Amino acid sequence: MENPLIKIALRTMLVVFCVFIVSCKDDKNSVKLAANTDETQTKPNVVVIYLDDLGYGDLSSYGATEIQTPNIDNIVNGGVRFTNGYATSATCTPSRYAILTGSYPWRNKDAKILPGTAPLLISTNQETLPKVFKSKGYTTAVVGKWHLGLGNGHTNWNEHISPGPNEVGFDYSYIMAATQDRVPTVYIQDGNVVGLDPNDPIEVNYQKNFEGEPTAISNPELLKMTWHHGHNNSIVNGIPRIGYMKGGEAAKWSDEDMADHFLVKAQNYVKNHKDEPFFLYYALQQPHVPRTPHPRFVGKSGMGPRGDVILEADWVIGEFMKTLKEEGVLENTLIVFSSDNGPVLNDGYNDDAVEKIGNHDPKGGLRGGKYSLYEAGSRVPFATYWKGKITPKTSSALVSQIDLLASLANLIDAEVTDQNDSQNLLPVFMGNTENGRNALIIEANTKTALRSGDWLLIPPYEGRSFYEDVQIEIGLSTDFQLYNLLTDPGQKFNVAQSHPSKLKNMITQFKKLRGDAYSSLDELELK
Repeated sequence: MENPLIKIALRTMLVVFCVFIVSCKDDKNSVKLAANTDETQTKPNVVVIYLDDLGYGDLSSYGATEIQTPNIDNIVNGGVRFTNGYATSATCTPSRYAILTGSYPWRNKDAKILPGTAPLLISTNQETLPKVFKSKGYTTAVVGKWHLGLGNGHTNWNEHISPGPNEVGFDYSYIMAATQDRVPTVYIQDGNVVGLDPNDPIEVNYQKNFEGEPTAISNPELLKMTWHHGHNNSIVNGIPRIGYMKGGEAAKWSDEDMADHFLVKAQNYVKNHKDEPFFLYYALQQPHVPRTPHPRFVGKSGMGPRGDVILEADWVIGEFMKTLKEEGVLENTLIVFSSDNGPVLNDGYNDDAVEKIGNHDPKGGLRGGKYSLYEAGSRVPFATYWKGKITPKTSSALVSQIDLLASLANLIDAEVTDQNDSQNLLPVFMGNTENGRNALIIEANTKTALRSGDWLLIPPYEGRSFYEDVQIEIGLSTDFQLYNLLTDPGQKFNVAQSHPSKLKNMITQFKKLRGDAYSSLDELELK
């Protein structure tokens, strides 16, 4: 007969052993879960802060003396400050297309300044920056200016609008459809107009006005801001716009509150997603027209509304950076700061931008400006910042916003599957090397030029060389233009005739890179 004491002891040992096994298994799972949690937490967040029409010389960190931008300077001077950083284009829609797709905009014939009713420019099958992040488990968002088209070209603004940002990779989108000076003047969240009263439907038309609706021409007494050129259609909040709009009164934005409005959306996104890796494309509207600073900033710059909204943008960015710090994610967030194209003073409104410019040079010593093939058109402020990971420095490496797709994919160990124009320059963006691009095609109004090494080639083009309305040199000439940007950054000396060998080499390289898309390739021969 079994001893009952021994039987009880054996049962006790068995129970203890089972508990031990289960405990060990749980411990292993706990370690694995903790490892996964740590891995998730250490994936770097990425924020692209993108301004609109900010020039190479508009920041104190880029040499401005008449205006101070301390919060942006903290990013620029605290990271890699690029002196040869480029948007792909001298206008907004093409640059925004390139930064999100990694593809040159001239490859897409529709990539030009779009009306507010344009269909979505990016194909839903196309590889995009947010899609790359989503492939590695990131949550993605766009807040601010979109201007890449929405829907299929026959948008009903009173229903869900698709396709749009959400269909090309963004989990969350809070945007304006086009620009602040174009209708519709409403915010759109995840494809739906915010605050829309169904009893007051929105109608938009870029061809003709709606019967009985006032315009800047028919009712100038309703204006609080007058137009100089091109902005004389529907009046919203006392400001004349491009395009005609009727209805949607409850949904219309407040221009003076726009910067604060977008800031809160960006801050809330960080607060709501701080515990998971995120990618945020934060596209501010400043200093694009109409320049409508909040009353807190009116008159603060002494340069009129344009200077005031630059100060406003600087404050907004400072507040956003505070949020990153307060939410405990600043040291795990890579910031990319830049602008979609170069500066313009009078871009359609009489707002004293020209009259009050004083000694400030938005071009920073460069030639041209927005709309121009000259350097000030697409060479822009460009900086990368990562607290504790990037050592502050100034870099002369040639880099472009088009390279963010491949570079950031490398950062998060993602695969880039589409054939595109983006180059992996992550070591350059991290400040570890000066080996940037060898060459870059830049574009303005569908015309293209070649930056290669220290040289810029502008091939011959027909057309006006100077835009009277905006008072900017466009860079067109019936002769070849060749500039050494190292010795002549202001492009004062065209050396095409005196450097025939260099010119010939640049033409050959331009033909190779530009391909058949350039309509006058056969004519690009030495004269």
